[in-house]
Amino acid sequence: MKIRFLICSVFCISFFGMKAQEQFSAEVNTKTEPAGKINFNETNIGFSFHKKISSNSTITNTLAYSNLKINYDSGSFGVFKNLDELNQIQNKFDFSYTVSDKTKLKFSVTPTLNFQQKPDASDFTVLGDFEVSQQLGSKTTISIGAARTTAFGSPRFIPVLSLDYKVNEQSNILIGFPDSKISYSNNIRNKFSLTNSFNGNFYHLDSENPDYSSSKAIVSQMTSAIEYERNIDKNWFINFKAGYDFNKKYNLTDNNNHKVYDFNINDGYILGIGIKYKQ
Repeated sequence: MKIRFLICSVFCISFFGMKAQEQFSAEVNTKTEPAGKINFNETNIGFSFHKKISSNSTITNTLAYSNLKINYDSGSFGVFKNLDELNQIQNKFDFSYTVSDKTKLKFSVTPTLNFQQKPDASDFTVLGDFEVSQQLGSKTTISIGAARTTAFGSPRFIPVLSLDYKVNEQSNILIGFPDSKISYSNNIRNKFSLTNSFNGNFYHLDSENPDYSSSKAIVSQMTSAIEYERNIDKNWFINFKAGYDFNKKYNLTDNNNHKVYDFNINDGYILGIGIKYKQ
């Protein structure tokens, strides 16, 4: 009980310590993806506060929860019938500092709980990243750094880099790793985006589950998608997403990260919808 209380404190202290008059946003997103004999349905809920704490420093805190439901075709993977729901709680704290007119630093730390049904101390992981951004001209910015992320299905350090080019007031191009994006806005209400990202996650499995001896479920893929966001009034936004997951993987591993079982799932299309409130 004490361990769970300490874990919850790590997630909540920085989030609820922020004041109501700061910039605030809340969003709910859901997406579905059929992948052969398995369907993935994911729901995400997030709350974010943003505050400028000095003339050259800003902080952002985001508390998010995601629920991944996995549906297996009848008669397939019967031994894994209890492996149908995976959960994650994250509290991401971002700090950005403007060194000069052309140079910015960004640091984030993200305590994370990845679990099946019953969260425990062993489910706790700390992720984060550090980036340096340098403006090369009036329209071009380059960023380079490193991150501890689950983009490939397990916590690991990877390089982070991007080249951001502002084509004009309506269009922007971001080319990088692990994320790339082309965006266009024809007016203040509509925004269209073409994105490509490497993304994934892992989840610790309940130890008392009798149906399998593995300790973690790992999901990873590369996602290419078209997104549309509509500002329906002053504070409310709605977004739609359609895309395709390439090199989709869903595996089970043991405590030493050795593969125990490979579901050999297919690549598949994704459809998503979300709503956001900002003030």
